[in-house]
Parts: sequence; structure tokens; C-alpha cells
Amino acid sequence: MTELNVIETKNLSFTYGIGTPFEKHAVKDVNLEIKQGEFLGIIGHTGSGKSTFIQMLNGLIKPTSGTILLNGNDIWAEPKKIRNVRFKVGMVFQYPEYQLFEETVIKDICFGPMNQGLSEEEALKRAKEAAFFVGLPDNLLEKSPFELSGGEKRRAAIAGVIAMDPDVLILDEPTAGLDPMGRDLLLTQIYNYHKERKNTVLLVSHSMEDIGRVADRVLVMNKGEKAMLENTRDVFSKGYELRDMGLKIPQVTHIMQKLKLMGLDVDEGTLRVEDALRQLIPLLKK
Repeated sequence: MTELNVIETKNLSFTYGIGTPFEKHAVKDVNLEIKQGEFLGIIGHTGSGKSTFIQMLNGLIKPTSGTILLNGNDIWAEPKKIRNVRFKVGMVFQYPEYQLFEETVIKDICFGPMNQGLSEEEALKRAKEAAFFVGLPDNLLEKSPFELSGGEKRRAAIAGVIAMDPDVLILDEPTAGLDPMGRDLLLTQIYNYHKERKNTVLLVSHSMEDIGRVADRVLVMNKGEKAMLENTRDVFSKGYELRDMGLKIPQVTHIMQKLKLMGLDVDEGTLRVEDALRQLIPLLKK
């Protein structure tokens, strides 16, 4: 069966400050296809065009040139309907907890579905499902969002986007600023949500470990251009190329590559700590 593309970009470009001394090409001629149901990691150094690129995908920024197809349709064919695109391509910005504003957590999570025109009953059902997905217990739902911890606020904000049931969920640095336990928990919940819903998830992250753990493929942005788009293992096997772009490979992959060079029988493409342990424990026993 042919895999369907949920998003396709054709010669996608965006230039800031056209015709001024500050003119800057943020994204240049990006052509790519994002498959329905895949988990795509997006990496690149600061200023590589990642944020501009993802904001074009849900119509927050209009391309200077090029086309974005969502399920085969040009998202800018009818500019007055661009709001509908944002329901289908949900965006969670960095530090989304700063966007919480309602009296209670559950009202905040209901806000998106209500805006979609759902009944109060249906919006509440969606909100409770979303809260469950991100691991927010029922006893927090009637509290003020401002009474929550940092990690709980982050999960509440993400639940608000999940409750709209988007075809594509885009997360911009969702684990930024969280402690290691909070990061691992949130990442696991996002991964489980993806597996359960089978929708498409795009994760932008500076953490190569996070991307290595969850992504099927990785898009590498460099100076506004698509430098690579390959499966995760293949991307992180190109350590020298990534280092030239100011990027690193996951620490565990780096260690396994070093051990391989020392003559140990290990998989140098290992991306997860648990997979490394499975290989190293028998070797240590020997």
C-alpha cells in the first residue's frame, strides 16, 4: 500500500525584510514530503530556519514563494479559511504554559475544541481524553492553571492542542527548561499519544537524545535549507557532517561509536540508552 503524504512542500521559501538592508533568507527552496502517521524530528543550529519553517506549515507565516500541501490541498488556496488549517495542524510553541489564561485547567483545555464549534459536552470529552494522554490527574483539572508546577503547566498547554485532535501535531522544544525526570515523562507521553492516535508528530528539539529516542526520520535544517531528511539512524551515523553544521549526535551513539573503534562488538548506530545497556551488560559479564 502506498504511504500517503500528509504534508508536502514545494520550493518553500521565506525572506524577512524584503527590499531592506536587513533582508534575510530564513527558508530557501525546501522540498519535502512528510508521511501520514510518522514521527519526524527537526534539528538545526539556532538561526537554521526551523521555527520559520514549522510556522509556515500551519499558516502562521505565509511563504514568500512556494507551496504547502496539506492532504494534497494548497493551504493558501483560500486565505480566508487558513484558520481551519490551524485546527488540522496544531502548534505547541516553546514555553506554551505562558499562554494559559482560563480560570481552571479543564476550561483552558476546552478552549480549542469550543473554538472549533464543538458542543460543551463534546469539548469536555475531548479535554478529558487529552488530559489523560499527557498524564494530568483529575484532581488538577478544576484547579487554576497558575497553581500547577512547571511540568504540569506544560502538559496542560499541550493537552489544549491535543484536544483539537489535529492531523499533525507540531511541538517546538516541548521539554525545554524541564528537569530530566519531567523531560523523560513528557517525551514518553507524547510518544504514547502518537502511537495511540497514529497521527503525524513533528518534534523540534535541540536535544539529540530526545530526537534519537522517538523520531522515525530526522529533518536537518542548515542555513535555511534542507541539509538532510533520512531515517534517524542514518542521520546520526553522519557525525562529522552534523558537527560541521554545529550539531552533535546523541551521547549514547557517540559512546557506542567509540567502543566500536576500540574493537568491541556493539552496534554503532545505537540511539537509546536501554538498547546500549542490552548490548553492554553481556560484554561486562564476560
